Amino acid sequence: MKRQALRLHRHLDWDGAGGEDADPDLEQSSQDDEYRWAGVEDPKLVLTTSRDPSSKLKQFAKELRFLFPNCQRVNRGNYQTADLVKACKANAVTDLLLVSETRGVPDGLIVSHLPFGPTAFFSLHNVLMRHDMPGVGHQPQELPQLVMHGFGSKLAQRLASILKHLFPVPKPDSRRVCSFTIVQHDYVSFRQYSYKTVSGQPELTEHGPRMELQLYRIVQGPLDEVDTAETEFVARPYMNTAKKRRLMAAAEEAAA
Repeated sequence: MKRQALRLHRHLDWDGAGGEDADPDLEQSSQDDEYRWAGVEDPKLVLTTSRDPSSKLKQFAKELRFLFPNCQRVNRGNYQTADLVKACKANAVTDLLLVSETRGVPDGLIVSHLPFGPTAFFSLHNVLMRHDMPGVGHQPQELPQLVMHGFGSKLAQRLASILKHLFPVPKPDSRRVCSFTIVQHDYVSFRQYSYKTVSGQPELTEHGPRMELQLYRIVQGPLDEVDTAETEFVARPYMNTAKKRRLMAAAEEAAA
């Protein structure tokens, strides 16, 4: 049995994720499987709202539809969540987005990657839509460059992977920029700009909308299986150590 165990151990040394720098003791992560076609095929998004949306939520959904390339907005009507997910899978949709509200204020976003997950749940704060911003420029239609700042921890990198795969690969000369920045208390601040060069200096034009996202749950499954799928992460803001924890910051930054 000892000789057999040593032989099996030698075989396991070759079962890593592959690559020159891969650790042979680590298996291939589920994240690689979920986004294995990323960059090969453009994402195909469907955006909907909660039932009986207010006019403000409809306007917010319309702005998100222009924010994400290759995104189609559908009316929720009386469709059940399972029916939406089933229809999306049948039409090769890669991500389902659902926005919700409280008393006419958009305050929730769900991003469900199809067909196998993950599903991320966000609360929205300080939402400022385009028509509420004075002097906002026209919505650019080119594919945006993405700027991810402050995503240092393992959880933050997982979140960055979920967000960045909502956008297709842009052209190198694209002048549209979408930025995701982790600020205090693990909020993710979103801004959208375009830039041009004036007298040798870059000039930014903000296009909106503005919002802060706070991740509170990640489930390893699609939206119709959240009750039975494994929970990868859940925020616990009411624990005694909640104020001290910085889940999105890098380890050295949190220590500082």
